[in-house]
Amino acid sequence: MRKAAFYTLGCKVNQYETEAISGIFQRAGYQVVDFEEVADVYVINTCTVTSLSDRKSRQMIRRARNNNKDAIVAVVGCYAQTAPEEVKKIPGVNLVIGTRDRGRIIDYINELRQHGGQQITAVDNIMAAKSFEELAVTTYKGRTRAFLKIQEGCSQFCSYCIIPYARGPIRSRRPEDIVHEVERLANGGFKEIVLTGIHVASYGRDLGTTSLLDIVRRVHEVQGIERIRLGSVEPTVVDKEFVDTAAGLKKLCPHYHISLQSGCDETLKRMNRKYNTEQYKRVVDMLRCRIEDVAVTTDVMVGFPGETDREFETTYNFLTEMAFAKMHIFKYSARKGTPAAAFKDQVPPELKEERSRRLNELSQKCTFRFNAGYRGRRMPVLYEQEAGGKEGYMEGLTPNYIRVLSPGNMDLKGEIKDTRLEEAVSDYMTGEVV
Repeated sequence: MRKAAFYTLGCKVNQYETEAISGIFQRAGYQVVDFEEVADVYVINTCTVTSLSDRKSRQMIRRARNNNKDAIVAVVGCYAQTAPEEVKKIPGVNLVIGTRDRGRIIDYINELRQHGGQQITAVDNIMAAKSFEELAVTTYKGRTRAFLKIQEGCSQFCSYCIIPYARGPIRSRRPEDIVHEVERLANGGFKEIVLTGIHVASYGRDLGTTSLLDIVRRVHEVQGIERIRLGSVEPTVVDKEFVDTAAGLKKLCPHYHISLQSGCDETLKRMNRKYNTEQYKRVVDMLRCRIEDVAVTTDVMVGFPGETDREFETTYNFLTEMAFAKMHIFKYSARKGTPAAAFKDQVPPELKEERSRRLNELSQKCTFRFNAGYRGRRMPVLYEQEAGGKEGYMEGLTPNYIRVLSPGNMDLKGEIKDTRLEEAVSDYMTGEVV
């Protein structure tokens, strides 16, 4: 039996796609092994959101070749899509596929074997893509939550972002295909579904007959699914109808990751974001007013070109006022081909580092304060795995995304248990199953 190994860089969408590609190999008779083992085929699913992502992708490609010099090394994903010529030149790469035609990967590998291993590049013009590539996950190893990709592509063209050029225009998965996969996952024992995509807020716009709210309603009707969670959404999609509908859907988790990027209107304008801080705050206020125990989390970029000390302090003060449950802080990275890469007043690395440090400290304080507000509360927790570094404990998530560590063993895995939340510790809470 031939063996295949996989390595994924980047986002939850990439992780979903790797699971789907792994299933393709298994159906073709391959045994899936750990990436560090000797395999006949290595598949590296790459990311290109930052220059660090590119570098890590190249490192993993070289590691695969070192693991077995006779293996076929296939490079797929965003880095392969945006820089195929660069990827082709990395010693040992046999196959380059971008963000389309990944469902044909076995055909390409068989072709390589038939023609003595001559390199194949299968990277098309992603901007011409018109339909959603169906890559359904058929096996989930040891998972308790299922990520479900419902949408592909982005047409926002933020000035700093390479992703529209890596993923192409908006394409939505057919509603009936989504519901079918959710039903299969429910029959497989999954209790929570996470709806994700490259720009999930755009779901249905290309189809013209459905929307993100519509598909949430349909998933809500599937028996056996107890929780639905949304991936990152834009503030522009969260209006009164959205909030009123969400408030009435009891399976929909009260956790919304709403991308911010900056708390300064001048910076947001240079980023080509489609909202200002006043509009953003109004969205968060609506959610907090209408949805009990809601947690709002966000992304924030530091060091965007032209970000002055005054603009950064404006962002810092806005974030303090918003009191998010959690913030993901990341430093701006210039991406070749994006408008922001050519902007003047690029921020020095040491200043980005200092600003990142300050916002990470603020995020930790906000998370601790949010979690501490639930001390003594009883909440349902979906336990997922053993707690790393804390023997005899299991960890899981509340509906509003509080990470909880409770005494227990693997019997709790995949179970939703009422849990008394006890103490806030760093970015999690201790608990006791009731």
